[in-house]
Amino acid sequence: MRTSDKGCSPRGERQRTMLRTFERAALEAGKAIIAVLREGFPVAMKADASPVTVADEEAERIILAHLARDFPEIPVVAEESVAAGRVPDISGRGFFLVDPLDGTREFVDGRQEFTVNIAYIENSAPMAGIVYAPALGLAFSGERGHAERLVVTEDFTVGARSAITVREQPADRLALASLRHNSPETGTFLADHAISKCTNIGSSLKFCLLAEGKADVYPRFTRTMEWDTAAGDAVLRAAGGSTVTLDGAPLTYGKTGTAADFDFANPNFISWGGRKRVLEPA
Repeated sequence: MRTSDKGCSPRGERQRTMLRTFERAALEAGKAIIAVLREGFPVAMKADASPVTVADEEAERIILAHLARDFPEIPVVAEESVAAGRVPDISGRGFFLVDPLDGTREFVDGRQEFTVNIAYIENSAPMAGIVYAPALGLAFSGERGHAERLVVTEDFTVGARSAITVREQPADRLALASLRHNSPETGTFLADHAISKCTNIGSSLKFCLLAEGKADVYPRFTRTMEWDTAAGDAVLRAAGGSTVTLDGAPLTYGKTGTAADFDFANPNFISWGGRKRVLEPA
């Protein structure tokens, strides 16, 4: 971890403590998810027609227990809890955002991109987060300008860590797009910015590929919720990237009480992995 004066501030130390809790929670949740995957499971449908499994529910239970134990004073907005009508008051407060199993459709279909996501939000920005892909044995974490890639062993412990950062955007940029939620606007964006290479991938791993310098931009023009993006966005920002709305403003979190949309819904956004973050056509 960093040893700069800034990194030793009380706020920086608190976020590092959070990351340790996030890591323990995510690894335990990932272990439970893999156990469900191996044993088999039924699939139910939520009111929004998205799938949910016992893996989602068990992973969320584990994560909430860790957060309640270590940070009982901080409210938690978690996907399955919100679906069940349990939404805490977050007005004027820092809060956690949890997606216990992002990419449930990938999980159901036997793909490996599904992830566990935990983030801390303060002043509408993602300050710390972890994204763990248990089937891939990889995790990504970040806080306050420092991001890491973690290799997770078969016994669900961290075997190696390495610092990651975004790359300077090359002339021939690589875009990432949603595996299941692509749109005509994505194609228009790529054409307008002269981007010919695009890879489709599920879950919040798209943010992590940007953060470790393996891709350059992720445009999103279909629905996401804040718990889908917060942890990956935290990792990306810690690695030097950014996530902005179509008017160039940073994507914010804790969006409630708006007449135009559901609570915690994101607008369209662009995530940039490098230093060149212009929205004007090429």
